[in-house]
Amino acid sequence: MERSQIIDRFVDSLDRLEVAWTRVSENDGAAALEEIVEGPAVGAPLPVLETGALTALGVTVDPTPRQISAARTGVTAARLGIADYGSVVVEGGPDATEAASLFPERHVAVLRTADVVPDMTAALEHLGPLLREEATTAILATGPSATADMGALVKGAHGPKAVHVLLVDPD
Repeated sequence: MERSQIIDRFVDSLDRLEVAWTRVSENDGAAALEEIVEGPAVGAPLPVLETGALTALGVTVDPTPRQISAARTGVTAARLGIADYGSVVVEGGPDATEAASLFPERHVAVLRTADVVPDMTAALEHLGPLLREEATTAILATGPSATADMGALVKGAHGPKAVHVLLVDPD
């Protein structure tokens, strides 16, 4: 399957999940984030942006638990995107990535288009060595948090009410 077909399938899956998405070049990443992020915001370093670019946008990098609790937006890098499901894989670590993706009302996942894989099999092929050899953790997030435990569907019950994926093409 061609890269463009994988990306098309991924954004179709995001649309089905009612996940907002924006596709930009690497050079336009900071400007796009400025439009997407609502403060107060917390986050972790992003491979496609310098940490200074995040702090210039008012994103607190290396936040305290209190800052995470008060944040409206969490900005994280996504290790992978899974086209079939519209899922993003957020790697855990000491830089508060997991917390920034789970606790604020809005999660902004920054994902390189090169890191979108077609299906779960391909995702597990990528993640298997990482999880075994580096003893890290990963969250597979598919759309906003939702539950129907009490009858009607409720968004944001166990995580963000809204998700926005920033897809970044190399320059």
